[in-house]
Amino acid sequence: MILEWKRYYTLWRECNLMYEEWSKEQGLSMNGYLILYSFYDEKDELTQKSISQKWMIPKQTVNTILKDYMQRGFIEAVSMPEDKRNKILKLTKSGKEYANEIIGKLQEKELFVMQKLGMENVTKMNDIMERFIVLFRKGENINE
Repeated sequence: MILEWKRYYTLWRECNLMYEEWSKEQGLSMNGYLILYSFYDEKDELTQKSISQKWMIPKQTVNTILKDYMQRGFIEAVSMPEDKRNKILKLTKSGKEYANEIIGKLQEKELFVMQKLGMENVTKMNDIMERFIVLFRKGENINE
C-alpha cells in the first residue's frame, strides 16, 4: 500500500507540473490560467473574493493577476450597487477571445487524451477520484 501511496503523490505532482508547464508555454502562470478559466467557466458574476475562494489562491495574488488582465484590456470591473467597495469582474470582448483561444487549446489537448483513454477509463478515473474525495472527507476527524 505504501508504494501505491507514494506513486499517487508522484503522479499528482507530475500532473500539477504538467499543467504548470503548459500554462507557461501559453505565457501564463498556473494561477493566471485558473483565474482566466474562472471567467470562461462561470457565467455568473465574479468577484476577486469568489475567485480566491474557488481556487484557494491568496487574494493579493488574485489582485495582481486581475490588474494585469485589466491593463491588457481582458477584464473590466464594475462597482456593485449594494457595496461600492466590491467589484463585479467581467471579460471584455478581447478577453473572451483570449480566454477562448487559451482554454480551447487546453481542452483540445485534454479531449484528445480522454479519447485515447476511452470513455470507460475516463469514467473509472472520475469515479475513483470522487470516491477518494468522499472517503478522505469522512476520515477528516480520524485523529480527534
